[in-house]
Amino acid sequence: MALRGGIDLGGTKIQGVVVDAAGEVCGESRHPTPTEGGPHDVALAIAAAAREAAEKASTDTASLAGIGVGSPGDVDATAGTVTSARNLPGWEGKFPLSVALSDELGTPVALGNDVNVATNAELELGAGRPYASFLGVFWGTGVGGGVVLDRKIWLGRASAGEIGHMVVKVDGARCPCGRRGCMEAYAGRGAMEARAREQVEKGAETDLFKIMEKRGRTRLTSGVIARALDKGDPLATALIDRAIKALGAGIASAINLLDLEAVIIGGGLGTRLGQPYADRIAAAMLPHLFFDDRPPEVRVAELGDLGGAIGAALLVEQPARRRRAVAAG
Repeated sequence: MALRGGIDLGGTKIQGVVVDAAGEVCGESRHPTPTEGGPHDVALAIAAAAREAAEKASTDTASLAGIGVGSPGDVDATAGTVTSARNLPGWEGKFPLSVALSDELGTPVALGNDVNVATNAELELGAGRPYASFLGVFWGTGVGGGVVLDRKIWLGRASAGEIGHMVVKVDGARCPCGRRGCMEAYAGRGAMEARAREQVEKGAETDLFKIMEKRGRTRLTSGVIARALDKGDPLATALIDRAIKALGAGIASAINLLDLEAVIIGGGLGTRLGQPYADRIAAAMLPHLFFDDRPPEVRVAELGDLGGAIGAALLVEQPARRRRAVAAG
């Protein structure tokens, strides 16, 4: 089978891969997500990441069997459009991402919900292989979720798995979605950065923004936060403690409802901070679990930072019916 491309479109990074028939990565790239402009600018950045990954795999995009893109927002895989991707610049309306990329790259482009394709990758190739049921929690710019029941992704009426918008505190902190008290308002990297800036304006001391500038970043990326934690930065520590408390409560509530075998923690922060922090999330869940004598296993996503892009590449080889199921969300 020809090589396939995959793109994980995130709030801070665009991860590109080219994989072979077994899902092995032959080439990869990583580009920053634009902070200004709109969907067209994001599409150009995706195309650049796809070309670089293909070049590193000693091919070009036109020679690929296709490219899959895992995108946030409201994804219509059949129409090839993405609507209201709130963590991306200027993306409020509907944009024909599939056609734009196909024209630019010379190969078919399949779209999927970013979290569902990453969850499917862990199901087929990663940490989800031993389980019939699990919850994928992708802790990054926002907090996304994917639900696997009987080794199939559960979509509900098309949008199941939005764990980041489970309410963990009534009338709590304002979420980027506009509502109050969502898990993402406490644990999403974007919301954490907004709170860090507020705290600094109130006089809090931190090296977070010094590390950010030293690393040539314009946002508090997962790497910046991890470095601050390593230095014992008090504000970074307080932000992560607050996030873990919210993650523990929200994930435990999902487990109480569905009684899943495992929780797999992915996303930029989840994979960067690793199993020690997954263990902290597991401990934060315990007080909220109804059956605390048999908690689910809590593991870090096995495919790491490339899982979303690998999962997107899997869209290319799947039969259309199954591809649409994974893509919805």
